[in-house]
Amino acid sequence: MPINITMPALSPTMEEGNLAKWLVKEGDKIKSGDVIAEIETDKATMEVEAVDEGTIAKIVVPAGTESVKVNALIAIIAEEGEDVAAAAAGAGSASKAEAAPAEKTAEASKAAVPVTDAAPAPSTPAPVADGKRVFSSPLARRLAKEAGLDLSAVTGTGPHGRVVKADVEKAAAGGAKSAPAAAQSAAAPAPAAAKGPSDESTLKLFAEGSYELLPHDGMRKTIAARLTESTQTVPSYTVSMDCELDALLALRAEINKSAPVNKTEKGEVPAFKLSVNDFIIKAMALALRDFPMANASWTSTARVLHKHSDVGVAVSIPDGLITPIVRKAETKALSVISNEVKDMAKRARDKKLKPEEYQGGTTSVSNLGMFGVSSFTSIVNLPQASIVSIGAGVEKPVVRNGKIEVGTVMSATFAFDHRVIDGALGAELASAFKRYIENPMSMLV
Repeated sequence: MPINITMPALSPTMEEGNLAKWLVKEGDKIKSGDVIAEIETDKATMEVEAVDEGTIAKIVVPAGTESVKVNALIAIIAEEGEDVAAAAAGAGSASKAEAAPAEKTAEASKAAVPVTDAAPAPSTPAPVADGKRVFSSPLARRLAKEAGLDLSAVTGTGPHGRVVKADVEKAAAGGAKSAPAAAQSAAAPAPAAAKGPSDESTLKLFAEGSYELLPHDGMRKTIAARLTESTQTVPSYTVSMDCELDALLALRAEINKSAPVNKTEKGEVPAFKLSVNDFIIKAMALALRDFPMANASWTSTARVLHKHSDVGVAVSIPDGLITPIVRKAETKALSVISNEVKDMAKRARDKKLKPEEYQGGTTSVSNLGMFGVSSFTSIVNLPQASIVSIGAGVEKPVVRNGKIEVGTVMSATFAFDHRVIDGALGAELASAFKRYIENPMSMLV
């Protein structure tokens, strides 16, 4: 029996992706574990490996195709001993017969999986009825969540009783049993983006031939959607602190001077080179450790109190932005943080980060000091509840022991989700951050 390969969901929020490259061609024999394609999501390129073995009978979606929906049929495998031509011939009719490709294939949802060394990002499992799993397609589960339906009350008409899209739609029309309230709230869709002027009315404001159109790619659409959601749903406020950097700059120079040297093909290279941003990441992580109630996320039913400080670091990439995450930053040495950030920033620019390396996090750091920006305010990056915006270190007059001296001062502006972090708690967190920055030796012990 032919095996359908479908567009895999490489993250819990992925709805579509670009099929960047096929690494196999029709007629190739494959086995489980072979890398067969590269898929581009909004922020990363990931390899996809085959679960089943056989012969590639038909490539349904050619390389370079954009906006391929999750679960859409992309290729067909002929099993061992099966007629390859017959399997390929069935590809066209199979595609037309299914409104949602792969909906009616018993094993379609596991025909291809992303290659990853880490645990997969959390996703909602199929519900359990009478101690047994309710088999359903990913699309059916999503539609059931949105409709507030209990899948265990839906009769499946797919292979082996699998619940498919048509079953959920029929149940929704007939008033099937609702899912528990907690499940409904967890599955509540993000609010719709506020509508602005139409494309047509906007373009009419400019003379024809005075502009060119740059179509939105997946990353730009995701950035727009997430920032719109944040500004529409998060009641945020800001707190600012001026931090003196002189002690930190002196300690940084001393640590970098004493860094061990590694011998490489390019000669002797320091094992690490700390930046001011590495200290900022560590200071934010320790401040959250000191005030754990601020290290939290908001849900409609509870605050999520995180056990570690997972600090996202804003990295500018061509025509976009991504925040790779330093996990458990409060436990890591500055040298480890420094090397991790450099590695992830490089892979972010190459679009080689895995979803688990940039999704989630408990706070973020955005630093525009290298551009000479004195201060600015960032938008809270959901589901996080805080972000700190860092300006340039500037020489200013400061008062020390009753005397006016010249010191290097950096502005730090915090944005907080007021649903999670009240004003006093936000001020305490900002003060703790300032203490670590101005007493950097405390970050080494």
